[in-house]
Amino acid sequence: MTDQSAGMAALREALTGLRAQSPALGRQLEGVEIGALLSRADLARVPVLRKSDLAARQRAAPPFGGLAAIEAGRFKRLFASPGSLFEPQDYGDDVWGAAPALAAAGLEAGEIVVNCFSYHLTPGGFIMETGAHALGCAVIPAGPGNTEQTLQAIAHLKPTTYCGPPDFLKILLDKAGEAGLDVSCIRKALVSGAALPATLRAELERRGVKTRQAYATAELGVIAYETDAADGAAAPGLQVSDSVLLEIVTPGGGDPVAEGKVGEVVVTRLSAHYPLLRFATGDLSAFLPGPPEGARIKGWMGRADQTAKIKGLFVHPQQVVEVGKRHPELGAVRLIVRREGEQDAMILVAEASNPRSDLAQDVAATLQSVTKMRGAVQFVAPGALPNDGKVIADERPTQ
Repeated sequence: MTDQSAGMAALREALTGLRAQSPALGRQLEGVEIGALLSRADLARVPVLRKSDLAARQRAAPPFGGLAAIEAGRFKRLFASPGSLFEPQDYGDDVWGAAPALAAAGLEAGEIVVNCFSYHLTPGGFIMETGAHALGCAVIPAGPGNTEQTLQAIAHLKPTTYCGPPDFLKILLDKAGEAGLDVSCIRKALVSGAALPATLRAELERRGVKTRQAYATAELGVIAYETDAADGAAAPGLQVSDSVLLEIVTPGGGDPVAEGKVGEVVVTRLSAHYPLLRFATGDLSAFLPGPPEGARIKGWMGRADQTAKIKGLFVHPQQVVEVGKRHPELGAVRLIVRREGEQDAMILVAEASNPRSDLAQDVAATLQSVTKMRGAVQFVAPGALPNDGKVIADERPTQ
């Protein structure tokens, strides 16, 4: 999906058909005129669906919180992921959009993939397997662990491509060297599920494995993935998948941030039977400069869930965002939490140009109304707050 008129027209058509079939989607669209959703910016009229709220929704309306458009028994597979979350797999080819990511990593028809993502209860293994099958490739369903048996399968079946966490690939290569097994057939890798530090990538590539990474979740499948630059090295950032519409919004809110600003990743993927509209992943990233179609993001930059417990009460990012919304004179806002005199202290730092004399008093009153706690207010010049996506900065010592 893109910002182009055809992509938004397809989005509007899908929403029109699905709102009556998915109870949760219908509630999410209450009061929203679908015909007025003409661009990605217009989606801010739709409330976000937070991943952090999904478990409670599923407990209240099992099994999928009212999101599914068909009965559970009509899906192909049903998964149980960590965090007491449940996801379905629909029928169809490459339903999670992994094929383009694998192709970008160099996988071609007729090759063999050793897939070391888990097949146990979670969808990770199936996400990559369906993508490889869509490209016409065979898959060794290794899963994580079972290192010796996996190495024997690699040595015998000669897969060219590895899928799995990056650190497990290093373990396999190390163990193969210790055992005297030849696994030099593996020349390519698509990794995900864990960080890929530059040092680890360099080591894997020094050992002959071209390594690219994908950003994926159990609910959405592949969201973005690395591609090659003209010189064959990894291009900056990640290419956003054509099968999703991605927004970067204020953490804890739903309004889009300016290009280049760090914010929360919100994704729309309207599959026929499990539509996810404005699904807030809780991850932080930022758009790289460029057109909305073919957009690239910087990659995973941390978590947006910055909830802090202050004086025995929880303060959530969306509460801080709400304080800012009630005062249009303010720009970016950040709640800083410190220890002063053996007590928790809150300071709301807000960007403002020439604030009026009583603005701090008004903002402080709003802060107390929203959080039920008193806090100080400090103004800084526009652009002074760091571009790191933080809405709550907890600076209290951990010891």
